[in-house]
Amino acid sequence: MFDLARERTALHSAYPERHVLKEGWFDRQGARLANPLLRRYRMRQCRNTTIVTQVAKHGLDLAQLSDEQLTQRAKQLRGTLRRDGLSEERVCRSFALIREVAHRALGQRHYDVQLLGGWVLLNGCIAEMATGEGKTLTATLAAATVAMAGVPVHVITVNDYLTARDAREMHPLYEMLGLSVGAVTHELDTVARRSVYSCDVTYCCNKELAFDYLRDRLLVGRQPNRIQLQLEQLYGDAARLRQLVLRGLCFGIVDEADSVLVDEARVPLILSGAGGEVPEKAIYETALDLARGLVREQDFWLDGRERTIRLTPSGRTMLTNRAIGLKGIWSGPRRREELVRQALTALYLFQRDVHYLVREEKVQIIDEYTGRLMPDRSWEHGLHQLIELKEDCPLTPMNRPLARITYQRFFRRYLWLSGMTGTAQEVAGELWIVYRLAAVTIPMNRPLQRRWMGERLFATAEEKWEAVVNRIAALRGQGRPVLVGTRSVEASEILSQQLTRAKIEHVVLNARQDEEEAAVVAAAGTHGRVTVSTNMAGRGTDIKLPRSVAQAGGLHVIATERHEAKRIDRQLYGRSSRQGDLGSYEIVTSLDDELLVTSQGKLPRWIAALLLKPGIPAEGWLARFLVRWAQRSAERLHTRMRRELLQHEDELESTLAFSGRVE
Repeated sequence: MFDLARERTALHSAYPERHVLKEGWFDRQGARLANPLLRRYRMRQCRNTTIVTQVAKHGLDLAQLSDEQLTQRAKQLRGTLRRDGLSEERVCRSFALIREVAHRALGQRHYDVQLLGGWVLLNGCIAEMATGEGKTLTATLAAATVAMAGVPVHVITVNDYLTARDAREMHPLYEMLGLSVGAVTHELDTVARRSVYSCDVTYCCNKELAFDYLRDRLLVGRQPNRIQLQLEQLYGDAARLRQLVLRGLCFGIVDEADSVLVDEARVPLILSGAGGEVPEKAIYETALDLARGLVREQDFWLDGRERTIRLTPSGRTMLTNRAIGLKGIWSGPRRREELVRQALTALYLFQRDVHYLVREEKVQIIDEYTGRLMPDRSWEHGLHQLIELKEDCPLTPMNRPLARITYQRFFRRYLWLSGMTGTAQEVAGELWIVYRLAAVTIPMNRPLQRRWMGERLFATAEEKWEAVVNRIAALRGQGRPVLVGTRSVEASEILSQQLTRAKIEHVVLNARQDEEEAAVVAAAGTHGRVTVSTNMAGRGTDIKLPRSVAQAGGLHVIATERHEAKRIDRQLYGRSSRQGDLGSYEIVTSLDDELLVTSQGKLPRWIAALLLKPGIPAEGWLARFLVRWAQRSAERLHTRMRRELLQHEDELESTLAFSGRVE
């Protein structure tokens, strides 16, 4: 568990964080041999079922205390933990106290399986808990225990909505324990952020946290010198230490850990500053004009999986001929080809209502993992400006990169890191290799009653949508609520149009309606309700069912497209049958889905084209085989991309360390 004695030196430094040493070749080979044994050893350390009995024993005494006496007991425990550190006996006393306080302050009492989850988090592992098992409440066990020991705690979620919700709902618990709690959301300024990060427990979004860290690094440099920073406090408010936002990276609990630590680790985070100049519009107009004159698969090859464009010899010759008479930047072949490649990327790889929205003549990026808008983000190297010109929007100033970091490098800098998710076993090996986090499966509080209703694969998207509409109509006639998952805003709106034509009342939840998320999700389990949603309803939301709906069979989930990782599909299925409720799910896909169209494994699509007949879907093992082939291909590709990115960042870090630049 979190060892206060071992980390005491780091905790008292000017900016607490772990400095990860670069491994040599022999270190990597030795770790490769030892990894399986080390991971199993860490998992055994976390499987301590005796704590349930110990916590129950301590809880008998606490149940007899008044609220004032309980608050006094919390004060005494805080002093003990700060003075003596964490031990199994003191942790069990803390868990018992937190459980009793939660019962009184929130009306919720931690289940025994949640105690096991809290123990796993405190021991620096990933707790795999099924959806609906109460991960938000589980996190309070580890967060409050470490906070009472005097260590700053970050509870890291995947979006601002969950950040604010969890901090608000758990606030009475922390307050009764004598702990301060706050939430960092996008709209907060620097002063407000500094105040929130000074709380004992801070709830924050992964992106906001990482960018705040980068801003701090720009301020203090690569290796913060403790003595120098402390001496600077003589300068008063001008001291760098007083301008920092974070108090370092001490103890972090990552919610939806597989999404944050794995899925979002494919792209580095880049902190940019406004360049101040609007790029010359004529350059981008020329680039788009040249790009539109090229023929696909003759002048260029497109790889939709890796988001890359490759010019052919024919395409290079075509550009050379068309650039005759153009001056300036167009006279150099390398610069000319790079600009045209970016223009081709804007035209063919980034689609409106899939990768971005256009609002009030502004291009706003859609987060492909959460389905939410990122209005303050922009693509680099002129790509954002090319897409703006493509959509007839005013050009915005180009941003100047200031610092960058990947999630792999960032989260490895925590002195102690843990996480929780409903889907970790598929990437357990990668979580251990990159972060040294072992995934431990927590048993369910109640038996799962989710029914699998099969998978159907249609030849065309039109046949798929027709089948989905018919299925919704049948389920709605039974009084059951239906949640339909789509991968993009465009797909959700296509289905919405089909449902409207069929005169089926429904609600759409995507990036256009992100402000209505809480209300839409809260009502998704009511009698006969039809909700069409992107990934926004896939994580962190709890759909509660009235008794009449639960008795009728519960919530039914329809997945209309497979994601590039099976884990994300499982998160969608997990919206139904929570805490022992009845529920069911099914999958309806087509050969026109993005996963199959862009799959590197062309064989399944070729087989499917021969076997599928118009209007008759493939079912059973055949449908599962064809789709899973493409899905496994995507999973292998993304694993390779993350591995290569981490290697590239390690090499870049060595280069920047030599040059003295930040990150």
